[in-house]
Amino acid sequence: MIRRSADLRISLTEAASMVQSGQMIGFGGNMLYRRPVAFVVELLRRADRPTDLTLVSFTAGYESDLLVGAGCISHTRTCYFGLEAFGFAPMFTKAAQQGTITIIEETEASIALGIRAALGGVSFLPSHAWIGTDLLRLRPDVKTITDPYTGETLVAFPAITCDVAVIHALVADKRGNVRLNKNMGIDPELAASANQVIVTAEEVVEALTDDIALPGAFVNAVVQTPRGAWPTSCYPHYPIGGGELLRYSDACANDQFAAYLSAVTAP
Repeated sequence: MIRRSADLRISLTEAASMVQSGQMIGFGGNMLYRRPVAFVVELLRRADRPTDLTLVSFTAGYESDLLVGAGCISHTRTCYFGLEAFGFAPMFTKAAQQGTITIIEETEASIALGIRAALGGVSFLPSHAWIGTDLLRLRPDVKTITDPYTGETLVAFPAITCDVAVIHALVADKRGNVRLNKNMGIDPELAASANQVIVTAEEVVEALTDDIALPGAFVNAVVQTPRGAWPTSCYPHYPIGGGELLRYSDACANDQFAAYLSAVTAP
């Protein structure tokens, strides 16, 4: 547990040590944009890699696929898992087909409402979402309730609280205030509902005074991590590294994931 202080700056190695086996971990960013890749690589450098992690992410991509391939993820809770125009997430697809990973079915509504329930300090939020679908059969843990005012049947989406949320930012200051640009995804809500929040940032400055998307009160640790999202993009600093994503896909297609991971995690 990182103690809150006036200066939250720590090393990437220290940040990676905050994740423990069996925890629920959430990643910020969206699709192939602003994903905490450097953090994941550092996590995979640990001699005692965490296992049995539950991944929560609105969308999951390259960084999450590395963790699945390394055997760190046992459960996923996400609306999408893939590499966009670069195809399927190969290691997730393989694990799903072989049944070595548990996919907890989620939609945009269930994740958004689950996080909002956590923010509100309640165990669930009701919605018309999923009514008339087979999703309730796939998720028997999600219950229905009767609206006490209208008598309607509603779905009670359970609260989602991450043990650790990791968000990559454009700029942060040493007190944890964060700038995310305009494409914030659900990062502010994810951070506000998590027990611990790690921010990796392209740049860490003394103080941010404007355009703050995430206040430091929600943040436990800040790590200066230039190009920390690559090969996903971090506009306006750098675009998607398409060549690297294709190299990754080719390696996995040829059963070379272990060799690829060794190269990526090499000092």
